[in-house]
Amino acid sequence: MSTKSTKTVLPAVAMTTVSMVLTLAVVVMWLGTAVPWPVALVVGLGIDGGWLATLAYERRLAAQGDHNPAVTVVGWCFGLVASGVLVAHALTAETSAAAWLAVAWLPIAAKALWLVHGLWERTALTSMALDAIRGIQQEARDEAAVARARLRAEATTEETRLTAVTASGARVARVQAKTAKTLAGAWSTLEEARQGEDTSRALTCVTSRVTPGVTPSWELPVWGPTEPVTALSLETAPALTDAALDRLVEEIRTSETPALSYREMAKRFRAAGHSASEVRLRAAWNRVLGVA
Repeated sequence: MSTKSTKTVLPAVAMTTVSMVLTLAVVVMWLGTAVPWPVALVVGLGIDGGWLATLAYERRLAAQGDHNPAVTVVGWCFGLVASGVLVAHALTAETSAAAWLAVAWLPIAAKALWLVHGLWERTALTSMALDAIRGIQQEARDEAAVARARLRAEATTEETRLTAVTASGARVARVQAKTAKTLAGAWSTLEEARQGEDTSRALTCVTSRVTPGVTPSWELPVWGPTEPVTALSLETAPALTDAALDRLVEEIRTSETPALSYREMAKRFRAAGHSASEVRLRAAWNRVLGVA
């Protein structure tokens, strides 16, 4: 029997012993006045013996992992009989009735203690199992602690990041607001100068000594939407016909004596604002010279 098991079996044994002694003593004293004391002793021993026998059988079945409801019922019946004897003696006793009635519950208490001991045995675990359970519980506590620490660290990191991002955004917003305020002030000053009555006259007085006889028109820039300018077309003149191109090539080639070379002719052709591809210009040159 293990040390932990004795914590429940010793109180049950002690309570059973006291109950049996009280039952035997009460039966002998109570029935001894009506029948011979040996007969009363046999009756008391019968009650105690039957109770002890059923208890021993119950303990044997419990050790085998079995249970018999009939034996349990018989054992509780013997306990109730013993308690009934004690209650009847207390009620008929002329002296110390309260004291005898106070101990009348001991047989029932003894049976209850044996029931508790049986439950203890059915739920008891070995030391190895208890160590495994403690290890599992400790591992679960460790994992929970690590998870809580990780969550706290991640929350702190996220809080720091959000604080940094918020501070940076606030700085950018302040710089943008300051820049917009400065730009608005500059454009406001420019607009006041542009719309002032004396602005043009003052600027003209400044430049009149530099450009005498010239009255410039002063127009300050206007802050507002702009209109896109249409792109200039690269081909401003219509394409030349072959005959016109031949005539121009001949005129430019023979404009000087001796006649110009192709390179000089092409340079002067393009400098005059004419447009033709290099292939057409070379073909016109060959036609003018009669080269096949």
